[in-house]
Amino acid sequence: MRVAGDPLPPATLDSIRRTRLALKGPLATPSGSGYRSSNVRLREEFRLYANLRPARTIVPGGRFENIDLIVVRENLEGLYVGHEYYVPVGDDPRAVAVATGINTREGSRRIIEYAFETAVRYGRRKVTLVHKANIMKALTGIFLDVGQEMYERKYKDRFAFETMIVDACAMKLVIDPWQFDVIVTTNLFGDILSDLVAGLVGGLGVTPGANIGTDAAIFEAVHGSAPDIAGKGVANPTALMLSSAMMLEHCGMPEKATRLREALVRTIAADGIRTRDLGGSADTATFTKALVAAVAAGVPRAGAA
Repeated sequence: MRVAGDPLPPATLDSIRRTRLALKGPLATPSGSGYRSSNVRLREEFRLYANLRPARTIVPGGRFENIDLIVVRENLEGLYVGHEYYVPVGDDPRAVAVATGINTREGSRRIIEYAFETAVRYGRRKVTLVHKANIMKALTGIFLDVGQEMYERKYKDRFAFETMIVDACAMKLVIDPWQFDVIVTTNLFGDILSDLVAGLVGGLGVTPGANIGTDAAIFEAVHGSAPDIAGKGVANPTALMLSSAMMLEHCGMPEKATRLREALVRTIAADGIRTRDLGGSADTATFTKALVAAVAAGVPRAGAA
């Protein structure tokens, strides 16, 4: 930003266009007006319609064991299109705030098909489509209608399918998360539920993410930039490393992806080397050294994940 005058300078965008790939660290978005989210800009620039957020238990001994969920979030539509404005009343220019959400049939079809194909590719048993069509009958009703029609027409009997209202889904996730396998939902609901799911496996520090489009894919740790711990050497790199594994898999290198994931499991679960956000005392350098050694050793599969 200080050098180029833009947090997303042309050279960065040109590089992504050329390689159709990026691994991105956390980018903070200040609250309030005056700054447009770089994350949203990247999604729109490269039409990254699918946000994929898997969550698997790595740290044993928590409240929830053996969690293995995938949240598939629509990335370009819904209330995140940013169509907002104020309505003045009397002498108050911001008396009323209005936001307009947009879901299209084509956008719904694209993300739901991606979720269904993900379920087939990884042998998942069930897909849950999450909506709020009882209240937002048009905005999320179109999403629900597309999902039901597509399942009946093309995917019936390939996996189980259910639909669920978002508030009921949130409650059931914290009571019995094992009933879920793949969740597909709209933009805002996906943002909220994916963070909730991250909490089931130890937080955003162990949760990777991928933004998939037709012409590019950007992989990222989904946690924030954490300026309060910057330079202290205590950050947990696990989420970014798991995102790197997703990128390796996307690039046709599943063996390397598996090796990295298993090294993380070995380091965290078997060897107990953990940063403080996971209840340990290791600093970033110590954790990284142990992880590099585990990757180099080509660790056997550990059962903790």
